[in-house]
Amino acid sequence: MTTLKVVVILPTYNERDNIGIIIDALQVQAREFLHDMHLLVVDDDSPDGTAEVIRAKQTTYPNVHLLMGKKAGLGAAYIRGMIHAMDELHADVVFEMDADFSHKPEDVPRLMAALDGGADFVIGSRYVKGGSIPKEWGLLRRMNSLGGNIVARYVAGMYRIRDCTAGFRAIKTTLLRKITFDDLRVQGYAFQVALLHKAVSLGAVIKEVPVDFVDRTKGESKLGISDIIEFILNAWWIRLHSSKTFIKFAIVGLSGVIVNLGVFTLLLQANVNKYVASPISIEISIITNFLLNNYWTFRWRTSQDHIRVKGLKFNMVSLVSLGVSYSTFVVLSILFPEVSPEIHQLVGIAPAMLINYFLNSYWTFKNAPKSRN
Repeated sequence: MTTLKVVVILPTYNERDNIGIIIDALQVQAREFLHDMHLLVVDDDSPDGTAEVIRAKQTTYPNVHLLMGKKAGLGAAYIRGMIHAMDELHADVVFEMDADFSHKPEDVPRLMAALDGGADFVIGSRYVKGGSIPKEWGLLRRMNSLGGNIVARYVAGMYRIRDCTAGFRAIKTTLLRKITFDDLRVQGYAFQVALLHKAVSLGAVIKEVPVDFVDRTKGESKLGISDIIEFILNAWWIRLHSSKTFIKFAIVGLSGVIVNLGVFTLLLQANVNKYVASPISIEISIITNFLLNNYWTFRWRTSQDHIRVKGLKFNMVSLVSLGVSYSTFVVLSILFPEVSPEIHQLVGIAPAMLINYFLNSYWTFKNAPKSRN
């Protein structure tokens, strides 16, 4: 087996308490590693003295490298590191890895083995069999992680990949050299999804290896609200940019929003109780959406189902969407009674729209395979 140069990229910002011990732990793995391992710490000018710890380690370990730069987000740090690893360190493989022990150093050889086995892009996956997230995570943290992954899988269109947002990865540089980083248009955590989507679109062999994600014990998470917003917007951009069908569905969905809110407002003006007006307007918008999707968005699909069966499936999907949207409306009305009911109605449209699209696209209007003569 050919010995490859492997560069583990560790992006840091205020990780003084973690960076020294993670370097020591990775050096333990490097001694038994089948390839030539180097560590590249990409520090965003941490004010806590992270760089000083790294420089002290460089006097002991010649395979430790430091790249400084201004703080511009996780994605910007990884891009800077990947370019340096390829152009200056001549890496054959790069790893993405957190510096806070969320990713276990002893898992590095397992991800590398998957690359040696023929993969181009290996993910340390929390959501395949054998992987896990911390048991002590609360409901909100779990929903944030799972929700982000669902958005990446089903909005960005990477259905077959179980963990699209994982930050523990091994990637061949032959693949990375095909990617123009500026085209990814992201700087924060959304980089993870954008890079993975580009790899998938290039036909890369993706493999997921189960890992246990460990919650940090020192320092603070750098994930902020701006990163979450960028992540969601980027996932939708990927979907819209790559799917004409979804663009049509989005247009139909927008018309549904107008119908939904329009009918709801008219019913409120007619003094109809808001808890009655909400499901009526939801159902009317679902029906108009179905008709437009049936005769425009999915018109090209050939279905083996009779129109009655298709109609029955549609009604079942409609009930599910109605339940989700109405439940959202009721919960928000109870939790935030001072907020306008139109806002609650608008928020309830979003989950119903996604559920309506995916169930109808992959069940009601599922394209039948062509028969072979």
